[in-house]
Amino acid sequence: MDLNTVVEIRDAREPRPWRPGDAWLGGGTYLFSEPQPHLRRLVDLSRTEWEPVRLHPDGSLEIAATCTIARLSRFAKGLSVQAAPLFEQCCRAFLASFKIWNTATVGGNLCNALPAGPMISLTAALDGECLLIAQDGVRRRVRVADFVTGAGRKDLAEGELLRSVTLPARALDCRTAFRQASLYGLGRSGVLVIGTPDPLDGSLAITVTASTLRPIRLWFPLPPTAGALRAAIDAAVADDEWFDDIHGLPEWRRHMTYRYAEEIRREVLQ
Repeated sequence: MDLNTVVEIRDAREPRPWRPGDAWLGGGTYLFSEPQPHLRRLVDLSRTEWEPVRLHPDGSLEIAATCTIARLSRFAKGLSVQAAPLFEQCCRAFLASFKIWNTATVGGNLCNALPAGPMISLTAALDGECLLIAQDGVRRRVRVADFVTGAGRKDLAEGELLRSVTLPARALDCRTAFRQASLYGLGRSGVLVIGTPDPLDGSLAITVTASTLRPIRLWFPLPPTAGALRAAIDAAVADDEWFDDIHGLPEWRRHMTYRYAEEIRREVLQ
């Protein structure tokens, strides 16, 4: 898609005042996929040379917003943590061509805030925290589960930049259970549920994405009963928060969420 309203592309390494019509340019797979008539200038992040993925001494993992899906997939294959398989499962949930894999970024997937965004699923399930930088340099941190607030909505102020997402070491040491459903063999995720039992205290987190407008992360001090799990989902997701589009009706998404959450609960108990 030619963005014929854009009159300038500037380097993000050269700070200039933010103005109406500006947008951050990461991989551009969404930005160039449809008309953006409100845009006048793109701020290109591709030359920032941020380290794509960095393992910190405390065991936490920081993923730059500009890290591509392909780069994250390659890195995770050599990652020696319990949660390593989840990275590839979520990368594969894109069901995208190699062109998208090598261009689309983790940050772009989060900032698009689509219910089916698999990087949202990955980072929310592993209790990720976003680092946001405002135009005046002020930094703040927001949990991924709170960053995405609805379909296409996120906690991001005008001109604010998503710099990276950090996954804590404790979450990376959890084994994971993954369930994903689509109406089509190569279709967008309609339901994606991830379970992460904590080996240290026996707690269990269940993260629901794709079927809901925003990521829902439920935490239980001990694996719940089937009834308690279902009740927790009902309490966390309002009737109008089940997503409704061509990829699945809300009733189907709710049913499959209950089913997959219960399957994960049983898997954890085994």
